[in-house]
Amino acid sequence: MRCKVCMHHCELAPGQTGRCRARKNTDGEIRPVNYGRVTSVALDPIEKKPLADFHPGSLILSVGSFGCNLSCPFCQNHSISQAGEDIYTEELMPEELCALALKCRDERGNIGVAYTYNEALVGYEYVRDSAKLVHEAGLLNVIVTNGEAEEAVLDELLPYTDAMNIDLKAFTDEAYRKLGGDLETVKAFIRKAAGSCHVELTTLVVPGLNDSAAEMEEEAAWIASVDPGIVLHLSRYFPRYRHTEGGPTTVETIYALKAVAEKHMYTVLTGNL
Repeated sequence: MRCKVCMHHCELAPGQTGRCRARKNTDGEIRPVNYGRVTSVALDPIEKKPLADFHPGSLILSVGSFGCNLSCPFCQNHSISQAGEDIYTEELMPEELCALALKCRDERGNIGVAYTYNEALVGYEYVRDSAKLVHEAGLLNVIVTNGEAEEAVLDELLPYTDAMNIDLKAFTDEAYRKLGGDLETVKAFIRKAAGSCHVELTTLVVPGLNDSAAEMEEEAAWIASVDPGIVLHLSRYFPRYRHTEGGPTTVETIYALKAVAEKHMYTVLTGNL
């Protein structure tokens, strides 16, 4: 059977799991094996998602599972994003997540739920079912994603989504191929999401992958063509996971690329400096 969640369209034999490690051919259906299985829960500042222009100063309950459909060698959450169903998890079904979010609202002022840490959309059914309940309870939903999902998946989520931070890993087909992704899929995802909810973007600047001024010029111009008011976060890379050669991105590089992007966009923010 063919999985239709992302651009990989994995063809899975009975019992086989896709490259995301979160979806399996089970009893003749492609099902998420990470539904309701949680690896991480925390009450985070909204700025940590990162979202700078969406309820600033607030706290949001963040939840993550396991699996990802990209293979970024510098992933900062690789212990869960690159894990499969053998990883330790605890069960937190949508009704329980909603109840926890309400409890955190009453005790700490929580504004809703952020689906984050691993790639949320490889298990989009859990996000959809939870987000519906969260909305019905009067809370907000935030999705942190790499944007590598088909339009049909996004259509199921947008009615319950208030904000997204989408990783725009680079702006060349070659760079996306190195990471196991597809640039055009992400661009289409961003266009559609930006027309329906609050969207901010993050680019992790990695030396030798996406740190040229010419590429940033092209990226910023394209984002501005969608909406020049979209906030772009430029984050500094530090060696980790399987990408340990060389040093971190220099602060000078981040500021230089910020200046390039600001020729096209209203708000460009720097992180990890």
